[in-house]
Amino acid sequence: MIDLHTHSTFSDGELIPSELVRRAVVKGYKAIAITDHADFTNIEHILSCMKNIKSLEADYDIRVFTGVELTHVPPGKIPKLVKKARLLGAEIIVVHGETIVEPVPEGTNQIAVTLDIDILAHPGLITTEDVELARDNDIALEITSRCGHNRTNGHVARVAQEAGASLIVNTDTHAPSDLITDEMALKVAIGAGLDEKSARKATLSQPLSLIKNI
Repeated sequence: MIDLHTHSTFSDGELIPSELVRRAVVKGYKAIAITDHADFTNIEHILSCMKNIKSLEADYDIRVFTGVELTHVPPGKIPKLVKKARLLGAEIIVVHGETIVEPVPEGTNQIAVTLDIDILAHPGLITTEDVELARDNDIALEITSRCGHNRTNGHVARVAQEAGASLIVNTDTHAPSDLITDEMALKVAIGAGLDEKSARKATLSQPLSLIKNI
């Protein structure tokens, strides 16, 4: 399992980073990104502390990536925060997309797919135009196993496939029980409407492609 969207106690997750990584190892993960919720008030703190977590790669057979999920940031301020995240060393940048279960500001999807980010998380009722921008800018659209956000997986999968945009399966883990196996990730992708070949791409080759140069 390669999971590039998870949370620790540095935002609203239940596990400290080392426990999150350890539980991922036991679950069979080969790579994990810890992408705690960030805005202008906490991004320096998160990324300065999280650099130390990469030392666990020497202890376990897993790659660990430092990242952030830019969350509920006014759209006009997202470009500046993306640049700041990269300067502070974020290896994976996720933007919290417009979802049907949270009041994310309108226009977040549209601005996010024009920026230097890696993943647009659970983007809800994303438009065809924004999917095409994501495709052109090599930004992966997330199919999520997280309850609530996963209600629109089918829409995201359909419009992404029609436009030829990249899809990636993540967990958006907040609790130990949110971590999943490769088998479950594949089922989530197929349940979103992907055929087996496309599902395997979203759960393996696409995440591998995203992290290969990090």
